[in-house]
Amino acid sequence: MDSFFEYHKDVLKKFSYLLMLQLIPLFAISSHLVGEINPYLYRKQMMYYIIAFVVFTVSAFIPWRKILWWFSPLFYMVNLALLIAVEFVGKTILGAQRWIELPGIGITIQPSEFIKVNVIMMLGYLISKKPPEEGGYGLFDFLKLSVVIIIPFIVIAKEPDLGTALVLLISGYGILFIVGVNWKIWVTILILTGAAAMPIWQYGLKDYQKVRILDALNKPSYQVRQALIAIGSGGLEGKSKEDSTQTQLKFLPVSSTDFIFAYLGERFGFKGMITVITLYILIIFHLLYLSAKHTTDYLIQAFSTGLAFLLFVYMGVNIFMIIGLAPVVGLPLPMFSHGGTSFIIFAVIFGILQNLIAFKDYSRYNSDSKITMISKK
Repeated sequence: MDSFFEYHKDVLKKFSYLLMLQLIPLFAISSHLVGEINPYLYRKQMMYYIIAFVVFTVSAFIPWRKILWWFSPLFYMVNLALLIAVEFVGKTILGAQRWIELPGIGITIQPSEFIKVNVIMMLGYLISKKPPEEGGYGLFDFLKLSVVIIIPFIVIAKEPDLGTALVLLISGYGILFIVGVNWKIWVTILILTGAAAMPIWQYGLKDYQKVRILDALNKPSYQVRQALIAIGSGGLEGKSKEDSTQTQLKFLPVSSTDFIFAYLGERFGFKGMITVITLYILIIFHLLYLSAKHTTDYLIQAFSTGLAFLLFVYMGVNIFMIIGLAPVVGLPLPMFSHGGTSFIIFAVIFGILQNLIAFKDYSRYNSDSKITMISKK
């Protein structure tokens, strides 16, 4: 029993506590705004925090380095099967077929959220099994790793959920870019993407997706116009809750979820928006620092880089969407917008990353018998 507690005590010493502390200001500002918008949603948000903390704790103590060799491919295949099943037994909500309803209990799950963890995990596992040579991965290895990203991208885009599919695509290839791929491959991809732009526009996008893009380039949609009014009325310092009429009088749509950044601007002004953006940038830089620090540990590099790209793309698209510089898609502000599934998924990824950091220098995963941790140093 003593060795059990000593084991966990030693693990806790290795956590990157600064990374976790950086998240607290985001939680505090978010919960304050959600509480002002709707007290009921605030109570739900607190429940999500509790669930996310439990999920984070469990994820942080699972021996990932020991089980990844079988868990990664199994988890990936199961989730891919669920994604494919959505097309046949999926539940349609607001015109999109993205959810599977669990029989008997009425709860729905969205497999496209879990596949983010799958792809990062699979890439980390495969890269750690066969690291890149000097000069980066060649074409054959690049194509093998691309399969892990492309298959779920196609399935998710077909739901249709192009926003989540693009997040997955950018994050997956972001990991490969940081780990190392021959530069000629990236140049070729850029040329082919440019050449395919018009055919994709003509035949690859649905009519409503084209409308959203044209709205972003020309006349903003109703939601974006209301968001811009909210941000503009907040000015530099922001307004009191009572004077934040765009949100309080329900002119601003989904103000607690996808458009919560607009309420932040109305409530705390330009200073509040810059503060939140700075908090995100500091977290992203910290994750990229961890990736650069652990260049020989490809599991840590994959998870820290993947998490950094996820935060960057979610934050960038959400904010650009709200100010009319990107099409309106259903991407929340990560760990800030009200909601449970996305928040919990991020908690899982942070938990796995902390576990990988804590166990970096120990042979615990190479032993089948004892809990005692022996340093490799």
